[in-house]
Amino acid sequence: MVRIELVTIIVPEYDQAISFFVDVLGFELVEDSPSLTNDGRPKRWVVVRPPEGGTGVLLAQADGERQVEALGDQVAGRVGFFLRVGDFDDAYERMRAAGVQFVTSPRAEPYGNVVVFLDVAGNRWDLLGPSQKQGD
Repeated sequence: MVRIELVTIIVPEYDQAISFFVDVLGFELVEDSPSLTNDGRPKRWVVVRPPEGGTGVLLAQADGERQVEALGDQVAGRVGFFLRVGDFDDAYERMRAAGVQFVTSPRAEPYGNVVVFLDVAGNRWDLLGPSQKQGD
């Protein structure tokens, strides 16, 4: 078996990021444990994961100038993260009501409905839903 266990997203602050991923996106907080940086300073090991499993997200609070500069630009302005949902319209409306910033309007693509939003750090995500069937 081979799978991607975690991906890291650099965030401005742990608790704000946990709130966004758990309360807004509906992820589960899997772990929030004290840890140490490579040079012995305190940090936290914070992992969130979609409720039905899959690859988790390690929320890493920016540490140092280089990481602060990477906030919101971890993939050079591209959409770098993709959140697939079963009910696109419901997820979109729930996220809008929670104040999520959308940078495009929803549109239909061959691979499904899509709209681009920003996470708590300013990274671009695609919210993806099933494509509309002909005649709907």
